[in-house]
Amino acid sequence: MGTALQNRDVNRFRIAIADDSADVLVALRLLLKPAGFTVAEARSPGELLALVRREEYDVALIDLNYTRDTTSGGEGLDLLVELTRLDSLLPVIVMTAWGSIEVAVEAVRRGARDFVQKPWENASLVTILRTQAELCRALRANQRLQTRNELLESPLAANVIAQSAAMRPVLELIQRVGPSMANVLITGEHGTGKEVVARALHAISPRAARPMICVNAGSIPEALFESELFGHVRGAFTGAAADRPGRFELADQGTLLLDEIGNLPLAQQAKLLRAVESGEFERLGSPRVRQADVRLISATNSDLAAAVAAGAFREDLLFRLNTVHIHLPPLRERGDDILLLAHHFLEQHAVKYGRALPVFDASAVEALHAHRWPGNVRELQHVLERAVLLCRGDAIVAADLGLEVPSRLANHAPGATAGVATLNLEQNERELIRRALESSAGNVVEAARLLGLSRSGLYRRLQRYGLS
Repeated sequence: MGTALQNRDVNRFRIAIADDSADVLVALRLLLKPAGFTVAEARSPGELLALVRREEYDVALIDLNYTRDTTSGGEGLDLLVELTRLDSLLPVIVMTAWGSIEVAVEAVRRGARDFVQKPWENASLVTILRTQAELCRALRANQRLQTRNELLESPLAANVIAQSAAMRPVLELIQRVGPSMANVLITGEHGTGKEVVARALHAISPRAARPMICVNAGSIPEALFESELFGHVRGAFTGAAADRPGRFELADQGTLLLDEIGNLPLAQQAKLLRAVESGEFERLGSPRVRQADVRLISATNSDLAAAVAAGAFREDLLFRLNTVHIHLPPLRERGDDILLLAHHFLEQHAVKYGRALPVFDASAVEALHAHRWPGNVRELQHVLERAVLLCRGDAIVAADLGLEVPSRLANHAPGATAGVATLNLEQNERELIRRALESSAGNVVEAARLLGLSRSGLYRRLQRYGLS
């Protein structure tokens, strides 16, 4: 039986071997493990294909014959073609005890990198496999770099700002899946940028010239669900004065983003399922069956697998939404991206408010990296907007960010701001409120927005601190 890889040591080459002889597999394992290979084994073409679909390998070594009394090499040649289709960079070495120049030529013609006849010569086989594995790793590294650069440089996906290792798989998936018709499920904590990724997928798809329609699936009242998604005809209900298309129709030939899909009630999930499966629906109040060609992207911060287990989400709907799954890491795991995003938002908000572009003081940089960012990228954007408005000099210091400032940063804040970093909590809050009122010219509503407070919450604090 095929075995999944257990050793993920990046310094060991990963090889997948297919042979119907247990003795051959044992001999190869004993030869290759000491030579620096992690070995996965299969006894049939089907088992090997399953391995390659689950894992990425540096090289494959396959027999040409599997069925008893078969010596034509046809099974192995067909397997070779399928492996090349699955992974064009995977080097495949073929071997057989029934070697002939004709079979060798045909194997190379179909994509084999080399041909080994049984019984093999140990040193020669190890050299061939190691050379091909090294070449494969170099090609994969180059492809990943090129893919990442293409995505980062693409004007269509310019809002995907990332260079961290944690985001590399996300960038690669966007590039690979974006041009397809596949439904995509995007998961991640609140504020991680799920809609940004959805827009990037749409922007690099053949549907980019058509609309992308966004709807918060969990916020639609149950009584209005069919009307919102599928539309209604005149007279369908009180107040329906004219025919109105739904979100599915509006997204025809384009993309429909169903945000917060995990909050969709079960009754509405059943109504959605048919449209997802067939593209067919009826406007509320009409028997006419309509059809829309929609690429569906869903987003949620919920664990849908757990919701299925709890009976709160339909498994059949999840299967249809989850053709491809993209999980966004939280900002706290994207260390290299925090400052990159901060500079982006800093420039964005300086232009928005007509301010000179400030720089980050060393204390601000350290505070940005020290914060845990429970609100993720959305929180960072809000923090930078506030900092642009509240900073007094040409540099943003730790206290300007309004974050919990580590005590070691207190002495790094110059001038008037330095005093803020050493004050107690109430004094610090009073000073931030005063500066927000000053920046907003006394507009309480605007000051509350800058501080992330409700208007009533700000009024209570104004009264408490005698600022009213």
